[in-house]
Amino acid sequence: MIKLFYRTDALWVLDSWRRQGLPSRDLWVDLISPSAEEVIRVQEFLSIEIPTRAEMQEIEASSRLYQENGTYFMTATAVTSPEHDSLESSAITFILSEAYLVTVRYMNPKPFDSFAARIQKPANSYSSSTDLMIGLLEAIIDRMADILEMHSAEVERISRAVFSANGHRETQQINLQETIKDIGIEGNHVSILRESLVSVSRMAIYLNQAVAQHPQVAAIRETLKEISRDLASLADHASFMSSKVNFILDATLGMINIEQNKIIKLFSVAAVVFLPPTLIASIYGMNFEVIPELSWTFGYPLAILLMVVSAILPYAYFKRKGWL
Repeated sequence: MIKLFYRTDALWVLDSWRRQGLPSRDLWVDLISPSAEEVIRVQEFLSIEIPTRAEMQEIEASSRLYQENGTYFMTATAVTSPEHDSLESSAITFILSEAYLVTVRYMNPKPFDSFAARIQKPANSYSSSTDLMIGLLEAIIDRMADILEMHSAEVERISRAVFSANGHRETQQINLQETIKDIGIEGNHVSILRESLVSVSRMAIYLNQAVAQHPQVAAIRETLKEISRDLASLADHASFMSSKVNFILDATLGMINIEQNKIIKLFSVAAVVFLPPTLIASIYGMNFEVIPELSWTFGYPLAILLMVVSAILPYAYFKRKGWL
């Protein structure tokens, strides 16, 4: 699918790509999961070579950030969904020249729709393809900040659940295995966010070169400095969240080990508790020719009492020592 925006006075108008008489500048061509035919038509109209989806996935900087005939090609990985269980990222290519901006994407991040609605409103401040590029970049960063804040709150919730009530015994026990799954999910989310922030930061630095010939280069570069500072602060926060996730994971694994040790301890105590009754029962189970206790009236109740006492005494001792 192709969305075409072109500038008329102070508005950017959404129009059909098939319309005759398209303007030659002040264009934003948004390619959304384009077909081979659509890519060919845009390439012929703008005289450019659009990277394929496979080329967009390459991780080398030289394959993601380069210039051809005064046109800058920039590919960054952006977060596409904020849901807790389905956070994803996808490569997005930005093709910037003095006359037009082309974006190629195979997902539908929310910043694109919100930014498209913004530029169609009266009195917007986007007067060129470079302005569109910077505005779209700011929208993507704002969205990543919101998503990072959302997942930071989720990591904090898991942290409170793991360390709730400072370990008081009356605290309701949590399912540590399910907690590990939640930690793993959030760790993956934070990793995706960090990757996206690093990728967008590289693109912002490269964009600083692309605006060198712009008439308002000083103002644009000042804006790009603010964008770089925002990205750096978000990257620092994402690194902190990654460290926190690792700390919570280590703490949870430690608590699982403690719980397992408690179970083994209980089995050991139970074995010691039942050892004396077993010994007494073994003695009275032997077939001696002369066993005086067999003729006692209270012999059997006495044996039962000895078993109970021999079980209570070790239990009381362990309880006093704080082993239970």
